[in-house]
Amino acid sequence: MKKNGDYWILYDAELIHVPSARLFDLEYLTQKGIVDQPVGGRGSCYFHSIEGQDRVLRHYRRGGLIGEILHDQYFGLSLKKSRSWQEWHLLEKLFSEGFPVPRPVAAGVKKSFVFYRADLITIQIPEVKTLASVLNVDELDMASWFSVGACIRRFHNRGVYHADLNAHNILLNRAGEVFLLDFDRGKIRRDGAWKVFNLKRLRRSLRKLGGQDGSFAFSDHCWQSLMSGYNHLSAE
Repeated sequence: MKKNGDYWILYDAELIHVPSARLFDLEYLTQKGIVDQPVGGRGSCYFHSIEGQDRVLRHYRRGGLIGEILHDQYFGLSLKKSRSWQEWHLLEKLFSEGFPVPRPVAAGVKKSFVFYRADLITIQIPEVKTLASVLNVDELDMASWFSVGACIRRFHNRGVYHADLNAHNILLNRAGEVFLLDFDRGKIRRDGAWKVFNLKRLRRSLRKLGGQDGSFAFSDHCWQSLMSGYNHLSAE
């Protein structure tokens, strides 16, 4: 961890040799022509290449009614309890254990009185598409649905609670590998009903996208294949 200006930075020393607040400065990165246009929802992600690494910079933003007032400000005085700090530590643990998640590069926190703003940088997973984007243009074979279910079960067996498991946070590559991302508010938990709620949230996400677009390739048969993969792995 290092303090640079008004930024507190938590970082992987193997990936960053000189931590700087400029790592999170979109204006600076844009002027240098480093970042691409943002993608994603309220917490927009910026893809860029620097120091020989393809990275993703995400700035944390609030949603809902409170987001219209506070935008990107969060209450809190503790660095350890900040959104980016906690997500960095969870990703670092999961990545070191071999789970299919983005490798964390750095977490930044900018403190101001009782508020803070937060950022997270990860290594970009190459040649992947979100499950949502794939289903918008084509069907997914049953073997791939099986793999998605098996991947989720692997995380659940480890006790990993994903606070926003939806079709946008599941990634697929051409080799059929499945990855999960966006572990904001994620935790390691004891066994419980949260696993069922995780799956119900994902199913709602898929059904909602299907209702918005008649060409979205999701059906009950797809879900059955996902659950076959999920139930194929035994609980630990």
